[in-house]
Amino acid sequence: MAKTKTVEAEVSQEETKKSAKAKEEKVAESKEDKKAKMAKLLEKAKKLEGAVEEESKVDLKKKVKSEESEKEDTLVPMEDYLKSSIHLGTRVITPDMRKYVYRRRADGLAVFNTALLDDKIREGAAYLAKFAPEKIILVCKREAGWMAAKKFAEITGIRVFTKKYPAGILTNTNLENFTEADLIFICDPWLDKNALEDSNKVRIPVLSVCDTNNFTQGINQIIPGNNKSGKSLGMIFYLLTKTYIESRKLDIKVPSIQEFIEGWDSLQPPK
Repeated sequence: MAKTKTVEAEVSQEETKKSAKAKEEKVAESKEDKKAKMAKLLEKAKKLEGAVEEESKVDLKKKVKSEESEKEDTLVPMEDYLKSSIHLGTRVITPDMRKYVYRRRADGLAVFNTALLDDKIREGAAYLAKFAPEKIILVCKREAGWMAAKKFAEITGIRVFTKKYPAGILTNTNLENFTEADLIFICDPWLDKNALEDSNKVRIPVLSVCDTNNFTQGINQIIPGNNKSGKSLGMIFYLLTKTYIESRKLDIKVPSIQEFIEGWDSLQPPK
């Protein structure tokens, strides 16, 4: 009996040793695995750092010249787009807007593909021109866009709401200011979300300026671009006003860009 107990004790000790050894091996493997993962992360970080350094060396004017050589029939010179900062997005890029971005700056700001913006402004202008001015409502809650939005509305005859969008104007037929519209034009899907939601409820098409941080659900036609800056919104409204007048053959003098962007002549494109 004593011999049996001794054998059992030896077996137990051997199993304990094996278990301890297995744990040690597992810990060692885990450490090696962590080292390998860390090495991969460091390698990836170096590559990203190199990419950022490379981007910071990009001469934006040269980049624009390259785009100009590929696309020469832009609505305004590429340099004017840069002066307006229409190409500068935010540090956030939603999946909806990723396709319009071609790189990040060294400071993390997303940069729109400027040539693509020109195409999308043309598309947005063509979409807008399908609707009569009295059947369009423009909503622009962002203060930076008020001056240009009001000028756009004044020239085209399109009704505009700045500061505050009147709740129920599109959905409540009992309101004195109830309005029937064929198109709602908004400057930011987030700030102008009440107008967007009301439009979707009554199935009115929506045209919207969308920045890199915007989601585009519920929007029928988007104009990608910086919707935070008065210069950028001024450029967009200037081009839409010009193309709207031309497309609908309105007997109205095409305004100058200086009427939409304060201090335009003194602006300089970024280096």
